[in-house]
Order: sequence, then C-alpha cells, then structure tokens
Amino acid sequence: DVQLQASGGGLVQAGGSLRLSCKASGFTFDGYAIGWFRQAPGKKREGISCVSSSDGSTTYADSVKGRFTMSRGNARRKVYLEMNGLQPDDSAVYYCHVRQRGRDYWGQGTLVTVSS
Repeated sequence: DVQLQASGGGLVQAGGSLRLSCKASGFTFDGYAIGWFRQAPGKKREGISCVSSSDGSTTYADSVKGRFTMSRGNARRKVYLEMNGLQPDDSAVYYCHVRQRGRDYWGQGTLVTVSS
C-alpha cells in the first residue's frame, strides 16, 4: 500500500524556520513527482511545491518562493521542505502528496503554527 508520513511540524515564532519530512513507502519512490500542499482553517488546500522524479527540479507557489526549499532523498525515500522566514499566514496543516496510476495519495499531515 502507498503510504506517506509527514513529520516535523510545530510551533515557531514569526521569522523562524522548520524542516518538514515526508517518508514514502509502497511504490517506486524515484519514479514519481512528490508535492507538498497545505491547508489552513477555513481555506482550500493549496499546492506549494513539487519535486520532479527525473532530475529533482522543483517548482514553488508564489506565496513561498524564495523562502521554502524542497528536496528529495531517493535513497531514504524521503522528501523535505525547508521553511525559512515563516509568517503567521504560513500556519496550516502540511501534507505530502503523490499521484500514482491516476489516484491521489496523501500523508496524514503535520501541523505548522507560526506565532506573531
């Protein structure tokens, strides 16, 4: 079974940093792009970054560009999201995601809370 397990969330002050991890299992990890999404209370889930399967290239939403860095470690079957310059608007549950054979899989989410 495909499983994604996110971790690393917590409470941080504005301007601080956190590093999220997502451990994947149940599929050929290096064959798929992996994404990070987030969902704040009362808001839609939004995609914030993605790392390709082929060359590890990354894309970012404008809201996090220049502050967040995503990477992948294929040997460890993990993706990471380094978040710097965190602001209260970044507070959300963060999810990792993979689409395999037309089906979406989500991790359980990790909560990030940024205090002002």
